[in-house]
Amino acid sequence: MPRFLSLVTIDENASADGPSDALMQRMGELLEEMTKAGVLLDTAGLTPTAQGTRVHWDGERASVTDGPFTETKEVVGGYAMMQCKDKAEAIEWTKRFLRIHEDEFRLFCEVREVVEG
Repeated sequence: MPRFLSLVTIDENASADGPSDALMQRMGELLEEMTKAGVLLDTAGLTPTAQGTRVHWDGERASVTDGPFTETKEVVGGYAMMQCKDKAEAIEWTKRFLRIHEDEFRLFCEVREVVEG
């Protein structure tokens, strides 16, 4: 079965308080359901960009820049690696993930199939 990566994009500046206890409970329930369904392979949130490092390649050499990155607003805040029968199923799980956030966060996900090999 194909694997899909759902990249969770957030406005890093708008989510300083973190998720509520109610959201964390809904998230736990959904992740448990996805695990039992055999869909969820891995998931996690990511540290803020202020703690990140960018490694750039200009065609000749690598350079390193530590965060925070002032030009960044929307960033990848987490991910879910899923194994689904097709992209439509991966999108349905991703929609459910987005819905549990209700009005607490504004975010979007990009779903992409993992290329094997």
